[in-house]
Amino acid sequence: MLPRGPLLALALLTAAVAGPLLARTAVRLAARDPAARTGPARALASAAVLAVLLCGAVLLTGARPATVALAWAAGAAVVLAQVDLAVHRLPDRVTYPAAGVAVAALLADAALLGTWPALLRALLAAAAAGGIALLAALAGPAGLGLGDVKLLALLGLLLGWAGWGVLLAGVFLGLLAGAAVSLLLVATGRAGWRTALPFGPPLLLGAVLALLLEGPVG
Repeated sequence: MLPRGPLLALALLTAAVAGPLLARTAVRLAARDPAARTGPARALASAAVLAVLLCGAVLLTGARPATVALAWAAGAAVVLAQVDLAVHRLPDRVTYPAAGVAVAALLADAALLGTWPALLRALLAAAAAGGIALLAALAGPAGLGLGDVKLLALLGLLLGWAGWGVLLAGVFLGLLAGAAVSLLLVATGRAGWRTALPFGPPLLLGAVLALLLEGPVG
């Protein structure tokens, strides 16, 4: 197994290069304008967040195919969070490739390391999280959107691979973070009780926190 020092250095280098590109992608997807540009502050923030997420992925899983799933999802999360905050939309152009790479990486992990039970659990968790979210979206269209449903299926795949407890913790922490932000905005007069708020960023934050609490995943 490769030492984690070089992997962490690679993660930082990747974040420095990809962070500004992801920031620009987020701005262009939000504006639906391929010529839209981003400022240096957003580019720097994207690189910093991506660096934390990529280093976290390396520390959690080390050098193995599953790390690719977490790393790609980290990049997708940086874009999705920015777009959702800006226009309340989670583009399929980001979610679908992240799901495809995650499935392929986890399949490779199972083939090389024998983690077939984890792969099966991940697929079941994705179906469960996506299915329950879809029912919630159909029951209350003003709440979850289809973009949120697809994001929850993706998070179910990744968190379910780590364990059922991680999945439950991630969803709970995501909902808790969303509720806390909503209450804060209402209390400060920046939103009303019926104001539509983006669910993507809290869900992503909950997933990250759940993985951090779980610690290294073998």
